[in-house]
Amino acid sequence: MATEMLERAPAATTAPRPVRKHTLGLRARMRKHWQLYLMLALPLVWLAIFAYWPMYGAIIAFKDYNVIDGILGSRWVGLKHFERFVESYQFWRLIKNTLVLHGYELLVTFPLPIILALGLNLARRRWYRRSVQMITYAPHFISTVVVVGLIVVLVDPNTGVLNQFLGLFGVGPIEVLSNPDWFRHLYVWSAAWQTMGFSAIIYLAALTSVSPEQHEAAIVDGASRLRRVWHVDLPAIRPVAVILLILNIGSIMSVGFEKVLLLQNPLNLQTSEVIDTYVYKLGFVSQIPQFSYAAAIGLFRSLVGLVLLVVANTLARRFAKSSLW
Repeated sequence: MATEMLERAPAATTAPRPVRKHTLGLRARMRKHWQLYLMLALPLVWLAIFAYWPMYGAIIAFKDYNVIDGILGSRWVGLKHFERFVESYQFWRLIKNTLVLHGYELLVTFPLPIILALGLNLARRRWYRRSVQMITYAPHFISTVVVVGLIVVLVDPNTGVLNQFLGLFGVGPIEVLSNPDWFRHLYVWSAAWQTMGFSAIIYLAALTSVSPEQHEAAIVDGASRLRRVWHVDLPAIRPVAVILLILNIGSIMSVGFEKVLLLQNPLNLQTSEVIDTYVYKLGFVSQIPQFSYAAAIGLFRSLVGLVLLVVANTLARRFAKSSLW
């Protein structure tokens, strides 16, 4: 009986041994794909020279730097320059101007590209969509100096288009550039005009991943166009929007230095003086350059930006389920 049961029992199957893939070492991979590693080496060299090597100079923020003694020979003073900046009368004004200007810019320039991308995605006429794209993309390729020049010409109190238009209604000329209350509006809305179209490209690329079947199913269910945008298109671009928002929050202490400096004049310094322009003036414009003090302020700004980036990434990971890391 036992022998019959053994004969009827299926033969034990041995599990196949996993096939080990032959892994090449780093040197062998570099020899085999040397073209790819050569292409990778160029940006790494650029990053090391222009991004990491200059960090060595940040040490002057903790020293009383002078050109004769050099970076290593200058006297170590610790947090002296940081304390000087925090205790200075300029501190809160610079922080306020920087945060308000960048916050205002973020509030305007972040949603506009999303709205533009959603509108272009809904446009049915191809020629109309192409025309709008060309018109909105073009300002991105205009340099900041030219944009500021256009602003100066348009708002000129004597020959500017703005004041000539207001003159038709009996309104006197307005000194826009010399009025501190107008500076932020000029800066933000000109930035929106210049960057809105080009920033919409990444959202248009994200919208291409939306399957047409989802829209067809929504139409069958009776969803309106607005409902389809809210429930189909917006969820598709949400991860991209969250990542871009995190990056923008991380750079909230840095504004467009060139544009602020070009629009700045002694009459609107009350609202136009930000950390970037203040550091530039301390290090390069003042009669006695204060390199260490300027470096300390710049390092302080970078550290605050890093903290904001980490906090924004943590909140996005917790609530939006999307983050940089």
